[in-house]
Amino acid sequence: MLQRISQLVVVGVIAGLLVAALALPAVGGLGITARNVASGFLDMPSNLETPPPPQRSTIYDSEGGVIAEIFDQNRELVELDDVSPLMVDAILAIEDARFYEHGGLDVSGTLRAAVRTMGGNTEGASSITQQYVKNVQIEAATSQEELDHAREESIARKIRELRYAVALEQRMSKDEILEGYLNIAYFSDGAYGVESAAQHFFQVPASDLELHQAATIAGLVRYPYLYNPRFFPDQTIERRNVVLDRMVVTGAVTEAEAEEAKTEDMDLDLDTPPNGCVPSDQPFFCDYVVQEIEQDERFGPNETERARWLRTAGLEIHTTLDPQTQEAGQAAVDKWVPRENESRKVAAEVVVEPGTGHILGMVQSRNYGPDESKLGETSINFATDADRGGSNGFQAGSTFKAITLAAALDEGLPFSTSFNSPTSVSVSGQRSCNGGTLATWTPSNSGDTRSNTTHNMVSGTKASSNTYFAQLQRQVGICDVMEMAETLGLQRADGTKFTENENSLANSSFTLGSEEVSPLRVSNAYATFASGGMYCEPQAISQIEDRQSGTTIDIEPECSRAIDEDVADGVAYLLSQTFNGGTASSLGIGRPTAGKTGTTDGSAAAWFAGFTPQMSSAVFVGDPRGPQQHPLRNVTIGDRHFGVVYGATIPGPIWQETMRGAHEGVDVEQLPSAPGRFGSTSGPRAPEPDDEASPASDDGGVPNVVGQPENDAVAALQAAGYSVNVSQTRVRSGEPEGSVAAVNPDPGTRLPEGATVNVFLSNGGGTASGTGPDGDWLPVQPAHLPHGRDGD
Repeated sequence: MLQRISQLVVVGVIAGLLVAALALPAVGGLGITARNVASGFLDMPSNLETPPPPQRSTIYDSEGGVIAEIFDQNRELVELDDVSPLMVDAILAIEDARFYEHGGLDVSGTLRAAVRTMGGNTEGASSITQQYVKNVQIEAATSQEELDHAREESIARKIRELRYAVALEQRMSKDEILEGYLNIAYFSDGAYGVESAAQHFFQVPASDLELHQAATIAGLVRYPYLYNPRFFPDQTIERRNVVLDRMVVTGAVTEAEAEEAKTEDMDLDLDTPPNGCVPSDQPFFCDYVVQEIEQDERFGPNETERARWLRTAGLEIHTTLDPQTQEAGQAAVDKWVPRENESRKVAAEVVVEPGTGHILGMVQSRNYGPDESKLGETSINFATDADRGGSNGFQAGSTFKAITLAAALDEGLPFSTSFNSPTSVSVSGQRSCNGGTLATWTPSNSGDTRSNTTHNMVSGTKASSNTYFAQLQRQVGICDVMEMAETLGLQRADGTKFTENENSLANSSFTLGSEEVSPLRVSNAYATFASGGMYCEPQAISQIEDRQSGTTIDIEPECSRAIDEDVADGVAYLLSQTFNGGTASSLGIGRPTAGKTGTTDGSAAAWFAGFTPQMSSAVFVGDPRGPQQHPLRNVTIGDRHFGVVYGATIPGPIWQETMRGAHEGVDVEQLPSAPGRFGSTSGPRAPEPDDEASPASDDGGVPNVVGQPENDAVAALQAAGYSVNVSQTRVRSGEPEGSVAAVNPDPGTRLPEGATVNVFLSNGGGTASGTGPDGDWLPVQPAHLPHGRDGD
C-alpha cells in the first residue's frame, strides 16, 4: 500500500511539474526545476507504434460461407462512429471525464488520486490515453519478458506511459485515441473491444447499445474479473449503477434517466463465437488450412510467428472448398462408415480439381476432437500427410497400377503389350533405384485367371490382374515406376520419397500399392491424368486478406507439365475401361469416368480412385489402429456385415455417391479418346485355330442366369468359360429364395477366359434385385480376391 501511495505521489508531482514546465516562464526555482524535469522527461523514447489490436481471423469456403473463426482474443474492430453515443458517454464518465480537455496527462485527476489513496481510498490515476498506451504495449509483447515489462507495477512504467501518452496526443486526434481504446480494452468474459462485448453480452452491435447496457459494459473495464457478469451479477449491477451516477455528474444523462436505467435487469444474452476447427462443420479441412498456414514459410519466419499471425491479424482466408462437393462427400462417408461404428473403421476422401489442384472436398467419418479414446473422435486427418496433421498413410492397393500404366506409356509401350498372366508368376531380376537387384517375387491373382490367360493393357486393367502388372513393372523397370509416382506428386505420407526410403527401395510389389500414402496424394495424382498431364500442387487457400496490415495475398495454382498429354490421355482411357466390364462396372455416375479399385494384401485397406474431366477423388477405408491387425474381413460396419471388403464394396459407393452429388448442375464433359500412337485398343488376340475355343470370347459374354437355381447358374457360367464365386451373403430380391439375384459383372459383359463371375443369391425378401435391405444399391465386389493383392 505504501509503495502504491508513493508511486501515485511521485507521478502526480511529475505530472504537475510537466504542466508547470509548459505553462510557466523559466524564472525562479519552480520554473527551473520544472524545466529540468520536463527536459529529461521529453528526452525519453516516445515513438510508440500503435498497430491494430489482435482480432479474429475467419476461414471461408469458395462461396463465402464461414468455415471457422480462429482467434486468441475475441475481438471485432469497429469505428467510433459505429459506437452508441451512450457507450462513449459511459466510458468517459467512469474512466476519464476530462479526456477531451487534457493533453494525455490528467494532472488534477492524478493528484486527486494520490491524495485520496493516502487517505485510504485507492483510486486509479490513468487517463484513457495512458490506458491505451499500456494496452498497446501488452498486445505488442512477443515474449514473457516484454509482457512483464509492460505490466510491472513500478514508477518507471508509469513514467514511460506518461511519456508515450504525451507523444501520442501530439500525433493522434482524441477521437482516434478513444476509438483505439474502445477496440483494445478487455471487457471481461473473453470479450475484447466494445463491439465484441456488445455482441457477447447482449447480442447487439455496439451502435445499438441502450443506456443500461452501455453502463454495464463501461463498468467492466476497471476490474474485468471482479465484475464478470456471468459469475458476479450483483457486483456487476452495483458497478453499472456507479457508472450511471457518474454520467449524471458529467451531464451525459439526467438523474431521472439514470434512475430508470437502474431498474432494468441486465438481461444477459451471452453469445461466444466458436473458436477454432473443433466446432466447425468442416473440421478436417479447417485443420488442413491451419496447418498450411503454420507450416508454410511464405507466411512467416517460423511456426510460432505464423501461428500468432493466424490468430491475431484478423485474416480473411478464402479457400477452395466447394460446399456442394463437401456436403456430398461427408454424407457418403457417414452413410457407409458411420462415425461411431463399433468396428472403429474410418473412411477418408479428398476431391481435387484437375488443372488447378484446388481441394474441393476433404472429409472423413470421424468427429473432430482431441480424445482419441472416445469412439468416433480423432484429431488426426487421415486424408492427408503427417506434416499436415495426418497419419503415416495406408497402403493404396491396385490404385497404383495406374502409375505403372503411365510409366509404360511414357516409355512408348503400346496398349497391346501382352503377357501370359497365370494365377501366379515368378518375377526376378528387378533393379532397385539404388542399383541393387531385388529378390525374386511371386505375386498371385488368387484365381482370377486360368493358366493360359493372356492380357494386354486394356484387359489387364479391366481385370486388375496382378500377374499382368507384375510383368509390366518388370519390363518398364521398377525404378522408372517409382520415379513416375514421384513425378505425379506421390510420396509416402511420412514425408519421405520412395526413391530415398530404404523399405521402399527393397519393395518388389510397388505396382500393387504396398506403399503407405494419403488420399490427398492419390487424388491429386489421378487429377494429373484428368488434366492431360498437368501436375498442380494441392491447394486449399486461394486468397488471404490481412486486415491488420491492409495487404492481400493472392495464391495462384502452381502447375507444370508432368507427363506428356498423350500419356495422360492413354491412362485415362485405360482407367475408363474399368467401368466397362471391369472391377468398377457397377460404379458409374451417368457421365464419362475413369478409375481404379484397390484392395491391399489381406484386405487390410480398401480404396477407390477415379475422375471426370472436372474432378478427381480418392477414397480410403480401413482401421487407424493398424490395418494389418484389424483388417476388413468378417466385419460389421454400421448395420452392414461384410465377409470381405474390397475397393468396390465400400470405397467405390462412397466415391460414386460423392461424385454424383458433386457433379449436380455441372456440364457433362467427355474424357479424351485413346491416343492413336499407342495402337489398337482391342483385347488380346483370339486363340489360334488349334487352341480350344473359349465360350467366354463369344459375343454373348456373361450369360444371364438371374432367376436360375444356384447349381444351374454355376453350371452355365462354367460352361461359358468363367470361374464362379458364390457369395455367402444373400441379398433381398424379387427372385425366389436361393435363386440368383444378381451377378457381377453384369450379364452380357465380355471378360477374359477364366475371369471370375460373382453370384449373389436371393433371400426371398422381395426387394428388387440388386438392392440392399434398405433399398440402396449393393455394389457387387469382385469376391475372387481374398488376398486383395490382385486388386481390385
